[in-house]
Amino acid sequence: MRHDDLFAKPGHLIRRCQQIAVSIFMDECRALDLTPIQYAVLSALRAQPDIDQATLAALVALDRSTLGEVVMRLQHRRLIDRRPSERDRRSKVLRTTATALRLLDRAEATVRRSQERILAPLTPAERRTFMRLLSKLVDINNALSRAPMAVSAAKAGGRRRSSST
Repeated sequence: MRHDDLFAKPGHLIRRCQQIAVSIFMDECRALDLTPIQYAVLSALRAQPDIDQATLAALVALDRSTLGEVVMRLQHRRLIDRRPSERDRRSKVLRTTATALRLLDRAEATVRRSQERILAPLTPAERRTFMRLLSKLVDINNALSRAPMAVSAAKAGGRRRSSST
């Protein structure tokens, strides 16, 4: 296989796009000391507080061991609390702290700017097409992931459950 054949493969291009997206996010959010995964976890917990770690893993499409490490780091930074569930005292649930909520508020414009930078090379029409096609690929292939999302990408706005989970 020739080296330039890599750039004709969607998997390689998607991986490169993800590398670029993370790099832009980290550049924009450097002062906040926030990674894309930490942002996703905190945002999910803000939207759905008091959920267990397995539910959170499905919401943000992370495997449980990776999420466990992220949760530990966020707890160490006092951005999330783990407490007994009111429904089942044997179970633990997670919730964002006031510090995390302030951080998310501060991050809003920065994260929006990072997303705009990622899509900047595209025209508005191309952005809509790109997002529609990317969401379609993610949604249709969701069940093939080692960590499928509980909410499909195409339906995330309506917060409906994906039929694949």
